[in-house]
Amino acid sequence: MTFTTRPVITGTFGVATSTHWIASAVGMSVLEKGGNAFDAAAAMGFVLNVVEPHLNGPLGDLPVIFCPAGQDTPTVICGQGVAPAGATIEHYRDQGLELIPGSGLLATVVPGAFDGWMLLLRDHGSMSLREVLEPAIHYAEHGHPLLPRVADTIAGLAEFFTDEWPTSAPVWMPGGDVPAGGRLFRNPDLAFTWTRLLREAESAQGREAQIEKARQTFYQGFIAESIDTWMADAEVMDAAGARRKGVLSGDDMANWQASYEPALSTDYDDWTLWKTGPWGQGPVLLQALNILNGSGVAQMPASSADFVHTVTEAMKLAYADRETYYGDPNDSDIPMGQLLSAAYAAERRALIGLEASTQQRPGDLDGYQHLAQAAIDRTTREYQAGDGAGAGEPTMAHLTEKRGDTVHLDVIDRWGNMVTATPSGGWLQSSPVVPGLGMPLNSRAQMFWLDEGLPTSLAPGRRPRTTLSPSLASFEGRPALAFGTPGGDQQDQWQLIYFLRLVHHKMNLQQGIDAPLFHTAHFQSSFYPRGVVPAHLMIEPNVGEVTIDELRRRGHQLEIAEPWTVGRLTAAQRDADGLLHAAATPRLMQAYAVGR
Repeated sequence: MTFTTRPVITGTFGVATSTHWIASAVGMSVLEKGGNAFDAAAAMGFVLNVVEPHLNGPLGDLPVIFCPAGQDTPTVICGQGVAPAGATIEHYRDQGLELIPGSGLLATVVPGAFDGWMLLLRDHGSMSLREVLEPAIHYAEHGHPLLPRVADTIAGLAEFFTDEWPTSAPVWMPGGDVPAGGRLFRNPDLAFTWTRLLREAESAQGREAQIEKARQTFYQGFIAESIDTWMADAEVMDAAGARRKGVLSGDDMANWQASYEPALSTDYDDWTLWKTGPWGQGPVLLQALNILNGSGVAQMPASSADFVHTVTEAMKLAYADRETYYGDPNDSDIPMGQLLSAAYAAERRALIGLEASTQQRPGDLDGYQHLAQAAIDRTTREYQAGDGAGAGEPTMAHLTEKRGDTVHLDVIDRWGNMVTATPSGGWLQSSPVVPGLGMPLNSRAQMFWLDEGLPTSLAPGRRPRTTLSPSLASFEGRPALAFGTPGGDQQDQWQLIYFLRLVHHKMNLQQGIDAPLFHTAHFQSSFYPRGVVPAHLMIEPNVGEVTIDELRRRGHQLEIAEPWTVGRLTAAQRDADGLLHAAATPRLMQAYAVGR
């Protein structure tokens, strides 16, 4: 078994994860014991909840793209929960809100991650629920070395936990003290929760029946009951600066399940790239590729001003459409056919000029002009937003200790099963811990708008348009590459740059990750308080002064990042002969590629 953050590793099965080494080791252990990629992914997901609670939690969100060995077309699992029945625009407006706070109880949707993992495990895994959950139970009960960043996050909120979120204080500050980084840290409440769930699940006979019993226990049993009881009376401080009650109930949880759906795709060069539907931001990557197809980007050097400028301008156009047209296709008419068409991409490509655009330019689609104008208007509106805990976008590049982020994992096994997933939400800094469960709720509802008539308007039973966006790619018709990254609105920007480098510049997996990265915040942020920075471009300095000077001359409002701070990409690739390649970012020294 090999751990690395630099060279590409090869083998016949393995994992790449932009997260904790313990989770990587657990995933590898599952594969070595004969489990498949789906077993390993689920086991890693539950361990990540334990060892990186500032980045994801059991009550968070989960998109998965997977492809069983021998199949040519991947499938999506939607583990993104929906808005509660009581989550109406009228109710939130009555609370004096213009935006949904980035933290607190009104920001919560139905927890989706657990059921997403259960669906994957039931239908495609091979191991028992106990085998998959036991590593997480072990580290929650017996402890794990606490990441310094987790300790810093807790330290920055210690007074807030004590004063405003008293259910969080005993979990994250046992004994009343802020835990030290590098020391063993335990979450006995979480260990008890999973142990009890496992005990109840094993009252059923048979592997699949036990998984089904676990789903029932989580969404209709003691976990849902604990959430329902607490939410009935809890009133806590949120990012908007007031104490408010939430609306999530046990009935909301009982009436929702994770689901399968087809992946969206586009062809590019010899590749086909697969993403989630428009309830996630994934289609922006497909749109950007379509816009760039024929733009001449294939001939541009990877760190040149031409490449950075052209890719950035394409991303601005794709993200403008995200803010205008994306949403839950179960509840809104989303014109994805038009947005992904070659003719539409050609129209958008023609808008890329020699200078950086400062305008918000959603596409002009017949019958949808009102949505385009509404999106433009939102970027100029001044919102009254608080700056309490949970405020701000969870970007990896400038991650403060009070903001959340995300994790990502890719797994390919010896048989060729492939899975890529981006678990997130339920951050320790986004919501108080539910008493007795050892886990906080999510804050994904902040991505809804409190304006009527939009695909992203808050509505009961509707999925928020999440930023979570794993990628799976086929080469010459054969599933070959799983990749992704944490990073909020930046996820598909960094993945686009990475994919172009693999395709056009023939970089290997690690070279593509290590090369300078960049992204823009030109469009409206998905996160409270929904900021916009026209013509913004953050870029790593090792792109070179010549490129930086030329980008500045073209009108990009540059923000030069600290070296090695942008992006947390990981990837795993399988050749036609079964050989595996994997790579992980060295940035933050927290991502690992593991193979055997």
